[in-house]
Amino acid sequence: MSDSKPVAIVTGSSSGVGAACVEQLAGRGWNVVVNYSRSEGPAKEVARRCEAAGGAALLVKADVSEDADCRRMVEETMARFGRIDALVNNAGTTKFVDHADLDGLDKADFLHIYSVNTVGAFQVTRAAEPHLRAAGRAAVVNVASIAGIRGIGSSIAYAASKGAMITMTKSLARVLGPEVRVNAVCPGFIQGEWLRQGMGEETYDRSKAFLEKVTPLKLTATADTVAESILQLIEGASLITGETLILDGGHHLL
Repeated sequence: MSDSKPVAIVTGSSSGVGAACVEQLAGRGWNVVVNYSRSEGPAKEVARRCEAAGGAALLVKADVSEDADCRRMVEETMARFGRIDALVNNAGTTKFVDHADLDGLDKADFLHIYSVNTVGAFQVTRAAEPHLRAAGRAAVVNVASIAGIRGIGSSIAYAASKGAMITMTKSLARVLGPEVRVNAVCPGFIQGEWLRQGMGEETYDRSKAFLEKVTPLKLTATADTVAESILQLIEGASLITGETLILDGGHHLL
């Protein structure tokens, strides 16, 4: 079944930036794929809100670190909607470990984080590639992080995986043009429960207050403001590919 509305797959869209993306897209006339790996209840609620906003929502359980799941998600999308116009590689994971604690990470940690954050984004893009090309003027947006530029963040493994994602963005932009533009966004501190739980209440509040005091824009990101920039790269930015957009209120300028 298909209609004339454009279609977007957003991985990891049961909460946070991914949920904000599908809800904003639905409100702008898109049909969306709401993807989750564990959080079925929240994903169903996000899909309900997308439907209420005016877009059809397909709910797909898929672990992006598993290639078979990635291919199945694309197949289900094509069976339901018959097209794919945009892909947002947002699914991600980490382990919160102080960077000075080198013994806090092991090989298994690196492989798990890379398998989701970097390999997962590659696998979904590869599965969707022929359909994105067929759509013409399609877009892929990889949700990286300022951690991948500055070597900061929740752990060294996380920062390294996001740095690899930024490099992969450039590689994919070269090979998927002219039909598909590929860009990355690099948020800094994003307000929300994911970071609050990972950092702890006290550190979270202190970091947020500090950044809102010292950054040029006196702002920290929210899921909605990150999603707004992602949508700009999807719906506009016709001459932009292979770029990395930093979304940190200017913190990188300090």
